Amino acid sequence: MVDFAGWEMPVQYAGILAEHKAVREEAGVFDISHMGEFLVSGLRAEAWLDILLTNRVASLPVGQAQYSLMLNERGGVIDDLIVYRNGPEEFLLVVNASMIAEDAAWMLARLDEGVEFKNLSEDFAALAVQGPQAAAVFEKLFSRPMPAERNRVIEIGPPRAFVLTTGYTGEPGFEWIVPVAEAAAAWRSALDAGAKPCGLGARDTLRLEMCYPLNGSDLSPDRTPLEAGLGFFVDLEKQDFVGKSALVAQKSAGFPSRLVALKVTEKSPPIRPHYPVWANGEPVTETTSGALSPSLGCGIAMAYLPADLAKPGQEVEIEVRGRKFRACVHKKPFYHKKA
Repeated sequence: MVDFAGWEMPVQYAGILAEHKAVREEAGVFDISHMGEFLVSGLRAEAWLDILLTNRVASLPVGQAQYSLMLNERGGVIDDLIVYRNGPEEFLLVVNASMIAEDAAWMLARLDEGVEFKNLSEDFAALAVQGPQAAAVFEKLFSRPMPAERNRVIEIGPPRAFVLTTGYTGEPGFEWIVPVAEAAAAWRSALDAGAKPCGLGARDTLRLEMCYPLNGSDLSPDRTPLEAGLGFFVDLEKQDFVGKSALVAQKSAGFPSRLVALKVTEKSPPIRPHYPVWANGEPVTETTSGALSPSLGCGIAMAYLPADLAKPGQEVEIEVRGRKFRACVHKKPFYHKKA
């Protein structure tokens, strides 16, 4: 158990390798009750969110979800989050645990008339069931088929509980948000339905194999989503939004750096964040995330490299406790599902 954003969280149950394998081959369940939940509603809710977030909220149909980002005026990332449209004038936002207070303060300071904002993070618990057998777990829990479509949101009993078909592992699955009083029962029922308990360790190796960025590590207020390779989730054609002018200027001038995937090409100790990265005999950056990939059997990492060094195939070295190990820029993601 470790402290994580003020929560006591499990790093592992049976072990990181076993839990990683369970998600890639069967079904695992993660306790994600530390994540924050905001409910935004009202006649101006859609327009207000479009001003605060990078993706086009107005294009989101009822019952669908989208990944988006909240930026500062410089275009740096405050938080990355998922927006779920529950109804024509109601949205559920799921935000990162370490950013709940800051996100809420940022949004409330810019609150529009005609918008109601509720921070319900203390009212909800949440589980994430991920893996090829997640659909079987879903059917046992809810006596109905799991929606085949990704990025769906369904309100389900008890009142104000939600099922969301998004995820952070690259596998099919769903999130189950329930009132806090239902948390323990929901966890037990997920285990009874066949999901294996998984902790933060496997969550990190699974998301890193998919090159999904982690806020506070791969994303920060000093880096833009364009540098992070998240331009797909930034709609520069929509109305003005916070940070847009900085992104337009950066796109015109060219990116100073890019977040790349690095694969270690020789046997090495596990790669961790903040390890120096060398190119052409000089230290040029440091890793933002790193791990031993259970699926690939080698060290993997992400780092912001200068734009001229960011092309796949570029050779670099990662320094681990004074020793340098050969690595190269790898096309994202690291992991691809076998046919």
